[in-house]
Amino acid sequence: MRDNDDSSTFGLADGIKLKRRDFLALLSGTVAVAALSGPASLLAQARGNGGILVISAPANPSSLDPATGGAGSDHVFLYPIFDSLVEWDYETLAAKPGLAKSWEFTDQRTLVMQLQEGVRFHDGEPFDAEAVKFNLDRNRTDDRSNIRNDLISVESVEVTGTHEVTLHLKEPDTAVPLILSDRAGMMYSPKAVQELGDRHDRNPVGTGPMKFVSWADGDRILTEANEDYWKEGRPLVQGIDFRIITDSSTRLRSVMSGQGHVAYQLDGRQLQLIERGRNIEGVSGPTVYVFQIYLNMARGPLREKKVRQALNHAIDREAFVRATMSGAGEPAFMNLPESHWAFDPEVAKLYPYDPDKARELLAEAGYPDGIELDMRGYSDQGSVQRQEVLLEMLHAVGVRGRFRTGTIAEMSAAYFGQEKAGDLLVSAWTGRPDPSLSYSLMYLEDSYFNAGRVAPPEGFVEALQRSRSTDDLDERRKALSEVQRLVMENALVVPLAFRDDIMAFQPSVKNLQVNLLGKPKFEDVTLEA
Repeated sequence: MRDNDDSSTFGLADGIKLKRRDFLALLSGTVAVAALSGPASLLAQARGNGGILVISAPANPSSLDPATGGAGSDHVFLYPIFDSLVEWDYETLAAKPGLAKSWEFTDQRTLVMQLQEGVRFHDGEPFDAEAVKFNLDRNRTDDRSNIRNDLISVESVEVTGTHEVTLHLKEPDTAVPLILSDRAGMMYSPKAVQELGDRHDRNPVGTGPMKFVSWADGDRILTEANEDYWKEGRPLVQGIDFRIITDSSTRLRSVMSGQGHVAYQLDGRQLQLIERGRNIEGVSGPTVYVFQIYLNMARGPLREKKVRQALNHAIDREAFVRATMSGAGEPAFMNLPESHWAFDPEVAKLYPYDPDKARELLAEAGYPDGIELDMRGYSDQGSVQRQEVLLEMLHAVGVRGRFRTGTIAEMSAAYFGQEKAGDLLVSAWTGRPDPSLSYSLMYLEDSYFNAGRVAPPEGFVEALQRSRSTDDLDERRKALSEVQRLVMENALVVPLAFRDDIMAFQPSVKNLQVNLLGKPKFEDVTLEA
């Protein structure tokens, strides 16, 4: 605890210690937090019986159905409502039991999962093997599913007992358990899906610690405690109130003012503000969350590999991290950070910052006078800043254009969905527990996040399959190195930087943890009265 003197300080990890009076001076003249919905006294009123956890979130979800959503930012809303068959360790992303209490590969193409007993969906329906089969079949075959490629290796799903399900695979795939820790393994009530039709996107029914109450678009999502939750002693709070606040500075001020308990996905430039704050704490850590430029390789100049390579050489990634993240990140030269077990240092050398090389490649591709691209991005302050920095770098090598912006959900749907609007999108890949899933979801021909639906380079699919046909880490690393090399040599993407996960919270919040995915879970959080 800190005293009330103006000289009081606090530290975030090994951050700088600064005085509170300096912090107050910096805040003078900033936008008032009164614009946020709800009274400032809400937190104090809610702290009985575990309290209502108020969270300032950066984006409206695209859907509250794990199968039909298309934004990585959805996960934080899905986690409290939906349990998954498999869970993952915060620090290592290693698989651990969830709704499946155990699993075993009885042979290379057969995965048998033993399920938890006594679990019910929020609508009272039993969770059993039939429910698992319904969900997995829907996820891999339904026309509206955006995660069909998650389960591309599954041939069929068989109910082999009331609480036992067997997955028959087309080929060996050791990544399946971790795949089932993501969207594909989140279990939705079959009865609710069938009765609600397309309305189930906005009325989620899972088995998680929180029950859905309401969703006001762009404003808030309310949940309440699932009193019949199957995990003993959980949930630890009476509900979660997500407030949608797209501007990161306003998210931070919501916690400083006492109108929110937690703000997540804050910017590096805000670390010092958190450091200087009174009655506010912070936590940060590295993630696999990477800012990147998605490329529609079916459109115009981006059909040419040399043009895409030119874009990669045009970006000064070190400068990007300094200018847009205040140094709180790592330059990205592929879809995995340097600390990841599958990182390939040789691939990381392919695209040093070289504007002369970028201009040379454009000329070789037939564009000596440069090109003009239809650029898409998001409208929040942090995104606009990233776009401005990138425009300056791209314009310097002859790549012209301007950004059309909107909300994350709107612009992502327009770019990746049926409209296919724009040549490129500056966004992020939020990562997956198993790296092979990231590569399949972004680059396979019919993947949702492959905007142009362009086939990957020769050898990609075979290398990806090799990475999932064994649990030997060295063999997996070799195969994934080949995958990474093919992606970057053919410039299927322009990776920019890995972000640190930065969260601010009130002292009453206990047990808040960062994780390697950079998508906070709040299952262990308690509120101290």
